[in-house]
Amino acid sequence: MSAKAGKNNLALDEGSSIALVYRTETAQAVSMAKKVADYLKEHGFAVFTAPEQKLIPGTKAAKTKKQLDDIKLVIVLGGDGTYLRGVRMLEGRSVPLLGFNMGSLGFLTAHSVESVFDILGKTLAGKMTLLPRSMLFAKVLRKGKLRGEFHALNDLVIERGSLSQLINTSIYSEKFLVSQVKADGFIVSSPSGSTAYNLAAGGPILHPEAQVLVVTPVAPHSLTSRPLIFPDNRDLSFKLDGKTQKAHFIVDGQKVMEISADDEVVVCRSCYDHWMVREQNHNYFHLLREKLKFGDRS
Repeated sequence: MSAKAGKNNLALDEGSSIALVYRTETAQAVSMAKKVADYLKEHGFAVFTAPEQKLIPGTKAAKTKKQLDDIKLVIVLGGDGTYLRGVRMLEGRSVPLLGFNMGSLGFLTAHSVESVFDILGKTLAGKMTLLPRSMLFAKVLRKGKLRGEFHALNDLVIERGSLSQLINTSIYSEKFLVSQVKADGFIVSSPSGSTAYNLAAGGPILHPEAQVLVVTPVAPHSLTSRPLIFPDNRDLSFKLDGKTQKAHFIVDGQKVMEISADDEVVVCRSCYDHWMVREQNHNYFHLLREKLKFGDRS
């Protein structure tokens, strides 16, 4: 399989392992997963069902490290939440994801479900393109000791959750104080995630190839608090001010832990890139207009 920088054709050898991630809540996605599994097996591929999902008949569960290491392609049948579940499953492995939209928006799952077998045919024939997307990396430290490390495709969020009071947070860039802000929380977004929660909170749309990240406050208690764009080769860190302060730390939509004033969240670009499978004539701006009605004056 080719996965070098820039645009590349995806090539799969016969017998390669392919994993399926599907939207478990809908019968349509379950049915399509079965059809896709049969199609792939007919073409000589080893098919696996992603962990923590009901096993698709005729497939194996991808549970062990070796099985996950051998995966060469992940096919996603669902919405963007299902796609992010596929990203989490890989735990940083540079394996391409091919997404088909069976949800609502489908910004990451850019291909229509009606085109499943046409797109699969092109993929297996090496007629699709691999596009690299930067990811985020975060580590949570408590008094200098590591509590956890996380990779995210879309965003990292610090938020007050169900707490009634706003959280006071200090933001640092390379250990220099940037700002102290009182808000419901903060979103640290990659270019890919800029069209998700970041956009809903009033943040800017970033071109997917931009080497930056954006920090967007959520409902700040100040008219001067605005989104900030940073180069992605520098460390950012966040600290809660006040001994009684607590907040939720959320990675790509999943709460992973509670943090307090004893913790420091350090964020930078991940050493791993994410790989999206797209048609060779893929146009990002067309996707913006189609999915988000960007520039629509009606």
